[in-house]
Amino acid sequence: MSSTSGATTKTQGPKTLAAGNNEIVIAVMGATGSGKTTFINLVSGSNLRVGQGLQSCTSVVQATAPFDLDGRKILLLDTPGFDDTTKSDSDILSLIAHFLSTTYQQGVKLSGVIYMHRISDFRMGGIAMRNFTMFKQLCGGDFLKNVAIVTSMWSEVTASIGEAREAELRDQEMFFKPVLEQGARLLRLDRNVESGQAIVRSMIRQRPTALQIQRELVDQRLDLAETAAGEELNRDIAAQVRAHREELKAMQLEMRTAIQARDEQTRKELEESSNKLKLEMARLQADSRKLVVDYAEEKIRMERQVQEMVETTRGEVDRVTSDCRQQMEDLQRRFQLTERNSAVEKSDIQYQMQNLQHIIEDRAANSGGGTLGNILGQVGWIIGIVLRFI
Repeated sequence: MSSTSGATTKTQGPKTLAAGNNEIVIAVMGATGSGKTTFINLVSGSNLRVGQGLQSCTSVVQATAPFDLDGRKILLLDTPGFDDTTKSDSDILSLIAHFLSTTYQQGVKLSGVIYMHRISDFRMGGIAMRNFTMFKQLCGGDFLKNVAIVTSMWSEVTASIGEAREAELRDQEMFFKPVLEQGARLLRLDRNVESGQAIVRSMIRQRPTALQIQRELVDQRLDLAETAAGEELNRDIAAQVRAHREELKAMQLEMRTAIQARDEQTRKELEESSNKLKLEMARLQADSRKLVVDYAEEKIRMERQVQEMVETTRGEVDRVTSDCRQQMEDLQRRFQLTERNSAVEKSDIQYQMQNLQHIIEDRAANSGGGTLGNILGQVGWIIGIVLRFI
């Protein structure tokens, strides 16, 4: 019996995501307008903002609040596409890479990734291909068994057209066939909760695994530009720059012809187009440089934030441990004053002293973080016991 609880909207950073060790974490990726956020809201009961048409509303990695499905806690991640209308591809890669590497460092692995694709698209064009290529480089071959490629927008096509497109995507080498042969699954999404739940349910059984970009950035300590995804993006940028240079050469030839013919209007139009092209080339080259600089800066910032969190927690642990030691000393003094008390009372005090000592030792050994709540709870209990003897 499956159930989906109402989940409030949350935008979660890595430190929030890492809090639930038993949660099943699934990322949802795909091109802008493929239905990622709609799918997430449908399944989780969240209310993440949905874009209209091809206008992106997901410019950060968002996470739902955990929701129940088949007795398990599920958390879905909504990621921006590489055709985002407000950020460059370099910005998107840096953002996703930072989020995934930071959560991986904190012990969070994804149980699966859902890749959304519109079956309503007449063909898988250049933008869709670029999104899917980047997706493959983020995941890597070893993770593909944890991938579900989900076709959406079936209500916008007839059954025969949708099935024909699905067959083409499934059987063509240039589309989904290679990843399906490596373990990925091709699923359909109907516009109902049951269909969405079935897709998520298929991911629950998967063993949480590191994505290729997580291993590259964290385990192999590569720079973002050195990862498979970073190299792919740089290749794409270089290809666009080369194409623009060829366009620019052609425009310059046309401008010389226009000047010789004293065609001032054509010359001005070509000059304007040429300047726009130069600006676009400069933007692309800047994006390539940002791939290294922005990620490095964001990594330093996040590492500093995490370190501050650890130090704050350690300071609290040290303070609580000091309080425990004070309570221990009080117990010892109390024990020395119980010469005239009953053997039972002495035994009780001895027991509390031993228990408190164990708590201090355990918490001192594990003061790196994550134990503060447990310490406070146990210390409160101990203090309550101590007060009965005063």
